[in-house]
Amino acid sequence: MFESLSDKLDSALRAIRGQNKLTEQNVDEALTEVRRALLDADVNFNVVKKFIEDVKEKSLGMEVKGNVLPGQFMIKLIHDELVSLMGSSKSDLIKAQQAPTVIMVAGLQGSGKTTFCGKLANSLKKQGRLPLLVACDIYRPAAVDQLKTLGQSIALPVFSKEGAKPSEIADEAMSYARKFGRDTVIVDTAGRLTIDEEMMKEVEDLRNQLKPHEILFVCDSMTGQDAVNTAQAFHDKLELTGVVLTKLDGDTRGGAALSIRAVVGKPIKFVGVGEKIDALEPFYPERIASRILGMGDIVTLVEKAQAQIDEKEAERLEEKLKKNEFTFEDFLDQMKLIKKMGSLRDLLGMIPGVDKALRGVEIDDKAFGRVEAIIHSMTKEERGNPRLLNGSRRKRIASGSGTSIQDVNRLIKQFEDMQKMMRNMTKGKMANMMGRRLPQMPFGMKR
Repeated sequence: MFESLSDKLDSALRAIRGQNKLTEQNVDEALTEVRRALLDADVNFNVVKKFIEDVKEKSLGMEVKGNVLPGQFMIKLIHDELVSLMGSSKSDLIKAQQAPTVIMVAGLQGSGKTTFCGKLANSLKKQGRLPLLVACDIYRPAAVDQLKTLGQSIALPVFSKEGAKPSEIADEAMSYARKFGRDTVIVDTAGRLTIDEEMMKEVEDLRNQLKPHEILFVCDSMTGQDAVNTAQAFHDKLELTGVVLTKLDGDTRGGAALSIRAVVGKPIKFVGVGEKIDALEPFYPERIASRILGMGDIVTLVEKAQAQIDEKEAERLEEKLKKNEFTFEDFLDQMKLIKKMGSLRDLLGMIPGVDKALRGVEIDDKAFGRVEAIIHSMTKEERGNPRLLNGSRRKRIASGSGTSIQDVNRLIKQFEDMQKMMRNMTKGKMANMMGRRLPQMPFGMKR
């Protein structure tokens, strides 16, 4: 996430880190490089101009005191300005005083609009709400079928009506929601490849008909300034209440995330961070700013772990570690939990300092599959007692898993090293420090 921008900002601030004090000259030199980094990331020109002016004004108007180094001070200033630029704090969904809450979702084709509807419904269901998905995108081939498939995957109803107009579908969907006690209605509206008057008129009419509590615009974060311009066009017609950035896990330069709040004036409420139905996160400006500056995001990492790991299971695992009874069966369980949390690269990138350390290191998520194949090729007895794994058994396991003996030996060696490390962590109460929730990372890194 934002890897290119992070590298360029790090390079821009490198020179000032070695200075004893902030001067107008070294601040100007650093901010010239920061400006170039932001423009290269496709951040809006006017946004960059104001950002640089604000940082310069604050840096020259304040004295660096105590043990704070000029480089640290400058990073803090830029961090705070990035947070301010993106909205300062998390923006929650509006909830109607009287159900149902109506959420209208708009956007162009290919932005991930329909998928977001399913992800949002899944997220709200986990919070105890009763969403209803409504298929009003009747033009894109298979759009209705896609929404139905998403609804089935999370066991939620999808309202659709073949041959009906979007206005008729929306009207009947509201009656259905009231009749069956659905407290949130999520309406997937029509999209086009580009903005056109017919589409804008239809979504505008739907807004006037439904009077939604939320109008969310979904845009592909990889399109940079195009996403910002399109969001502005939709806002002019619909008066958006929020923005959703999809594909933030891809090769995102950062332009949309850093520009859209300042240009459109509406908060980013959610970000899509993967293709899976649960790959949706609330947008926290402070956490994103920290990741952009290579400072990690340990809070999100712990939250992801907390969502997957049961407290009793964590206590059981800790007891096994204390007794030196951690086995390949336990390791397999932990690896499955990590897979549910997201890609290994993203997870490691949330740990402060690790993202920079891993630049240029290949992190192979397919290693999960190879490790699983090796462990599944062991007998139950071997998984429970790794000391049984002699040469002939390792050869059999390599053959059964389609890997080499070297792969098997490497896994066993790393597993033994990990056992030692986890025992030390347990003795040092590290498990308690981390809430006893962070599972160990499996083996998928190569230089």
